[in-house]
Amino acid sequence: MRRTDTHPWRSKFVTEERYVSAAARRWLYFSAAILVALGVVCFTVVLTGVLTDSGLASWDRPVSQWMETHRSPGVTAVMIVLTIVFGPVLLPIIIFIITLLWFVFAKHAWRPLLLAGAMITGVVIATTLAQIVHSPRPPAEFMLIGHDTTFSFPSGHVLGASDFLILTAFLIVSRRPKAWGVALGLGLAWLGVLAEMFSRMYLGYHWLTDTFASLSSSMIIVGAVIAIDTRRTTRLRGEGVHGPLSQAQRDGT
Repeated sequence: MRRTDTHPWRSKFVTEERYVSAAARRWLYFSAAILVALGVVCFTVVLTGVLTDSGLASWDRPVSQWMETHRSPGVTAVMIVLTIVFGPVLLPIIIFIITLLWFVFAKHAWRPLLLAGAMITGVVIATTLAQIVHSPRPPAEFMLIGHDTTFSFPSGHVLGASDFLILTAFLIVSRRPKAWGVALGLGLAWLGVLAEMFSRMYLGYHWLTDTFASLSSSMIIVGAVIAIDTRRTTRLRGEGVHGPLSQAQRDGT
């Protein structure tokens, strides 16, 4: 008799499959393509402005000066919390804990591993761009919680927050794509990203262009992840490789 391997840890690395309609899969690919294309265009525009001191870059100093003149103790406290949560110390710890628990308790390891890979990609991109562009940060007198002499473009905090929040929301709601769930998950994710963008400018550590460059880079990463995940996990309803699909398979459960 042939022995069947039922070890639960082996099953984690079996291909994760979810059954969707042809229209739904086309929409996922279309969304991924739009995000990548829009991200490339926006990043190019922002980078060109930074290198030529024109376009969006002309708003850098006015926005920073406006932030400085509209600070208040209550808002400052909230902004500090945000910048610590999405900073280079606490965010990696949060991501490690979440991906580890997700890996252990999920049936398949695909989604936590995909999230971890995307986050590492974001770190590499932010570090590489900073060393290439060599953009200085706002003046030290703008900074509220210590002097930072590293390069400013792009914002690693914003890129990390955007990748983590948006991708986590997508990887969760895409498996149970209810309209209200998608709107709530992605809405909260984008709210968190915008808050972190505001935080980095408010506290005096980044220019407006730095945050938009990070958001544009994140759009490229998110679009690529959506495309990879769609290709890796989606199957058309009614096209199972082992014959007709059961009702559970057609429902994606």
